[in-house]
Amino acid sequence: MEENKYNAEQTSDFWFPLDNAAKIFPAVLSREHTTVFRLTAVLKEPVKITPFLKALSLTEKRFPYFKVQMKEGFFWYYLEHVPRRFPVGVDDKLPCRAFDSNAMLIRIMIIQNRISVEYSHILTDGTGAYEFMKSLLILYSAELGVEIPEDFAYLQPGESISEEEYEDSYKRYFKGEIPPMVSKSKAFHLPYSLQNKPRFTRRIMIATMADIKNAAHQKGISINDYLVAVYLYVLQDIYEENYPSWRYKKFRKIRVQVPVNLRKMFPSRSMRNFSLFVMPEIDLRLGHYSFDELLKVVYHQIRLETDIKLINKNISRNVGSEKKIYVKSIPLFLKTLLLRMNYYTKGTNQYSGVLTNLGKAKLPPGTAELVDYFIFNPPPPNRIVKENCGIIGFEDKLVVSFGNITKSSALEEKYMQFFKDEGIDVKYESDKGEEL
Repeated sequence: MEENKYNAEQTSDFWFPLDNAAKIFPAVLSREHTTVFRLTAVLKEPVKITPFLKALSLTEKRFPYFKVQMKEGFFWYYLEHVPRRFPVGVDDKLPCRAFDSNAMLIRIMIIQNRISVEYSHILTDGTGAYEFMKSLLILYSAELGVEIPEDFAYLQPGESISEEEYEDSYKRYFKGEIPPMVSKSKAFHLPYSLQNKPRFTRRIMIATMADIKNAAHQKGISINDYLVAVYLYVLQDIYEENYPSWRYKKFRKIRVQVPVNLRKMFPSRSMRNFSLFVMPEIDLRLGHYSFDELLKVVYHQIRLETDIKLINKNISRNVGSEKKIYVKSIPLFLKTLLLRMNYYTKGTNQYSGVLTNLGKAKLPPGTAELVDYFIFNPPPPNRIVKENCGIIGFEDKLVVSFGNITKSSALEEKYMQFFKDEGIDVKYESDKGEEL
């Protein structure tokens, strides 16, 4: 694709429509269900403010397409350039809170040895978020005197900015005339009552990467498959505790929504949303599943649902609907009502929980030595699903973060206990580093 060498600081009329995945979020966001997620780098030493601000100034010039705010059109929302610096502040407020109207859809926060960046899901997904954090950390380490290897790939200042970095890759890979996906039945949801406002709490589990890798490889599966299977196993345990009678027939499907990074399947440099999800499931009408049975279910269902033809079918369903003439002609306020209704009736009702795994973060030598571990917090869960889970690895640590809006911490406690029962040492903390 031809390079676009615009300078965002000089371009007041630069704008682009929301990508296909982002279009649902304005319809469902609220002060509680904010659709804002967070990526935190926990450093080994306190952040040095002057070098950090210099690094941030360089980073924001490399990511001008993140310097936008959401605007409302007659038919669709769109993103418009904002000629301001990225907002930077002290990390002393509620995490993953909603962005104010006309605010940028990104914020950077610092406290002690922690650098946190929060993003609206309207702006980007986990991969785009990490690429921004990676560039920021590398440039910060360079300001501290670290020499960066020339062959390490990252988005660095001085490069021409490709249009592909802010394209809607769903539209590029859309194929017409593909049959639609079939809706799934309602799934089991956690039975716990909601916490008082503000509801959102975060807890993290830290494990040794080698221990988790060894446990997964002993079963002949990937770390991601293993972690998803544990999540299903815990949800099954919660179901059986609360509904011990097999006469209870309602909502006996348990599904976990697992986002998939489409950049691994389709060539794309987009820093906007470019992911879909798979939903491995079990049907408890068939009886109790052992953990080994769950491993087989997860392994085969994830590979089936990530078949390229099924992914094309999913992209076709999502993009095809917005291309229809009658959809384009519906005013925005009516689209918003329809999208919100579909989100709750055909979306969140279909899965029991969400597990998002960003994989293993990689930094060049020198920069890596500054970082202890990363934490990835997905957006606060909605009132139906109630809890979700974000995972990221770095060096020898794997961090599992739980976002919860209920009065119960049973899910995260059971998840942690599973590893302890398997002989894997884990540490359970609040998201501020306080041991629980």
